[in-house]
Amino acid sequence: MSSSQQEGFASSCASLYTMVSHNALDSPESYTIAWITALPIERAAAEAMLDEEHRAPTGFTRHQTDSNVYTWGRVGEHNIVIAALASGVYGTTSAATTASGLLASLPSIRIGLLVGIGGGVARPDQDQDIRLGDIVVSQPCDTTGGVCQYDFIKAKSGGKCERKGFLGRPPAVLLNALTSIQARHERKDSDVPYLLQVMLESNPKMGKRTKKNPGYAHQGFDNDRLFKASCDYIPGPDCQGCDTAGEVYRDPRDTADPDIHYGTIASGNTLVKDASTRDSIVADLGKDFICFEMEAAGLMNHFPCLVIRGICDYADSHKNDRWQRYASATAAAYSKELLAYVPVAEVQETKRALDTAR
Repeated sequence: MSSSQQEGFASSCASLYTMVSHNALDSPESYTIAWITALPIERAAAEAMLDEEHRAPTGFTRHQTDSNVYTWGRVGEHNIVIAALASGVYGTTSAATTASGLLASLPSIRIGLLVGIGGGVARPDQDQDIRLGDIVVSQPCDTTGGVCQYDFIKAKSGGKCERKGFLGRPPAVLLNALTSIQARHERKDSDVPYLLQVMLESNPKMGKRTKKNPGYAHQGFDNDRLFKASCDYIPGPDCQGCDTAGEVYRDPRDTADPDIHYGTIASGNTLVKDASTRDSIVADLGKDFICFEMEAAGLMNHFPCLVIRGICDYADSHKNDRWQRYASATAAAYSKELLAYVPVAEVQETKRALDTAR
């Protein structure tokens, strides 16, 4: 994309971002895609990606079992409803509750996106060079549908562990979109950097940095440090006291633009923030995980969706909150770009999520 095209793209997006509709669509059935987040910062990034925001649709009635609060809007040609887990209540059960309430109130929903942050499994020596701010996307591989529940296992003889049960795959319409966007990215750069730029221009507060809030912009290469599993965290800001001898050297990147990785995401109710635990889970299940997170396993068999995560830490003791907002934004920007490859007609032809839940 030439510089003039980039400017035109950014200008076009900027005008879209400022479009806030005070109208309501005629029916809740106009909404066919649900976008679920866990944290307020993830929801903020999702809402910043809307091309148009709506009021609640005419005739919408919340089901008695539904306690969700919704944001309604449009991304490209798709009408989207955004929901988030209850504040401070995380994990697979909370995610399942959110999805259940959503589908009870909005039976017209066909597909979903679970978008937010996660802990990356970086193995640069094995060609798995995941960095903070990168994007990971669940993609079926071998016997997994793209997500594996790591805390649902059984012990076997010889000290080995085996996964119990299987999680569903994303719907075909989203897998076809993955094929299309991956092919596009073989030829052209991702639109994510431009979408982030427009987001910050249209929402200046998201770009401001304070001591408590580092903002939704890239946090700087100096603040992206990967340590060996044997290197313990020494309390202090930005790992200043951690042993530099335990830091893993990685070739510098020539751009701050996030890379996109596709593979198996590990999901469970336990927050993984210890490198030894992280590596033990990976070894026990024998999967080349690219990310750890805490909600997807509660959805995959009951809510057909794709999982998209921005990497905010390395699932080790060195994790901190600095990269969470930027990682939320990169995941949201990729989700917006992906939706351009999802045909509206194919979504309409897809079975309702209620009918495919197992």
